[in-house]
Amino acid sequence: MPDGEPPVRASFEITTEREPSATLLAGFSEFGLAGLTAVDYLADHLGLEETGHVTADQLPAITPFENGRPRHHTRLFSRPDLDVTILLGELFVPAWAADSFGRSIIDWTEENGVEEIAVLSGIPVPHGPEEHRVFHIATEDYRDSRLADADVPGMGHGFLDGVNATLVGQGIDSPLGVGIYVTPVHAQAPDVEAALRLIAAVDEVYDLDVDTGPLEAFAEEVSGYYEELSSRLQAASEEEHATDRMFV
Repeated sequence: MPDGEPPVRASFEITTEREPSATLLAGFSEFGLAGLTAVDYLADHLGLEETGHVTADQLPAITPFENGRPRHHTRLFSRPDLDVTILLGELFVPAWAADSFGRSIIDWTEENGVEEIAVLSGIPVPHGPEEHRVFHIATEDYRDSRLADADVPGMGHGFLDGVNATLVGQGIDSPLGVGIYVTPVHAQAPDVEAALRLIAAVDEVYDLDVDTGPLEAFAEEVSGYYEELSSRLQAASEEEHATDRMFV
């Protein structure tokens, strides 16, 4: 950029038609798309309605569409009798914009009475069959309220970056509880087995009573779309040198 010109900064605006629930359950466009597949399935099979969306400025945009009908790339879903709101993000947010995105979510939760955020995420790390399970990285208040009796062990050690790092970092010193549910993923998209593990974990924690039987058929229905999304994600990640990663 020309000398003296300020760096480009992404901005995000969250628009909602209904007050969100106390819990925000999120899945983003990351390697393997396990978290995104999981929250997409949950929104569909829990019968949630779209109640809001996120717009982004200064980012390469995508506009998903189905049967000729466009939709927002990042959407909120809820229903009146369920105390969970789902945030489904199909837009790849590069590392340089992740802090701005995360802070926008934090600001919105504070303004709307959201008490906790849970993120479903896949991590591309070498692993054996015995590591095909879900782990957590969570603030102390989230662990105390949600994980004390759950069979979701803590991740050994490592680093968070990207949106997850911003959310957890803000949650450490605030009343907002933040829990990241992570599981190893493979390159294929969507990684259905990883998505199943994430769904089972949050189903145990939040007692959502989810039937995961149709997930294979659901994944097959959206596989072509997700394969294209995964290709775009990989291309964007290589261009930005900024894939969201956790090193363990």
